[in-house]
Amino acid sequence: MNDKEKVFIQQIEEILEEYKQFKDIFDSGSDYTQVDMIITRIITAIERVSGRDSDYYKRIMTLLKVKKWEHLKVKSLIGVLNALYGNLKAGYLKSFSELIHADIFSDYIEMAEYLLEEGYKDAAAVITGSTLEEHLRKLCVKNGIDIEIMSSGKLRPKKTDAMNSDLAKQKVYSKLEQKSVTAWLDLRNKAAHGNYSEYNDNQVKQMIMGVRDFIIRNPA
Repeated sequence: MNDKEKVFIQQIEEILEEYKQFKDIFDSGSDYTQVDMIITRIITAIERVSGRDSDYYKRIMTLLKVKKWEHLKVKSLIGVLNALYGNLKAGYLKSFSELIHADIFSDYIEMAEYLLEEGYKDAAAVITGSTLEEHLRKLCVKNGIDIEIMSSGKLRPKKTDAMNSDLAKQKVYSKLEQKSVTAWLDLRNKAAHGNYSEYNDNQVKQMIMGVRDFIIRNPA
């Protein structure tokens, strides 16, 4: 279990404990401020942990549309949160698409390692950087972040730096990881623009290792 999963589990456990402690209030609806607060916390937790495209999130959105008093929805929402909690603790949260993406990206990283070993540091840097860029794009999609922006009346792909910034703002990963991503993208740009003397083999090796670990920690 990685650090991010531990944080998610702790967040869910706090909500479940709150529900257990104030169950009578939620069941009776005697304090609607507290009812609104726990519903908001449940929505935020499920969106943060599983994303808006998950069955968990879609289920709570369906439950919230049911025409009945808000306090009567809490028990059902807690049921969805409990299901997510159980699967997260059991390690079942990785989707099939995440596993496929991981395999594909792993292949490209291995290709970059091979090229570096054969003396082609520049090609290795470009492949690793391109792999990272595609992974950032998939992370944005997973977390409901736009990957296109309107420019001159047309939708255009969002720049990689902007995606990196948006992902950090949404706390998909930390500010420290954001800085690492920025450094890797800078190295990729140097390679892509022919500035081969501005970096060396060891820096590319560190980049490959860093990007591999980043993808493992932040599956898409």
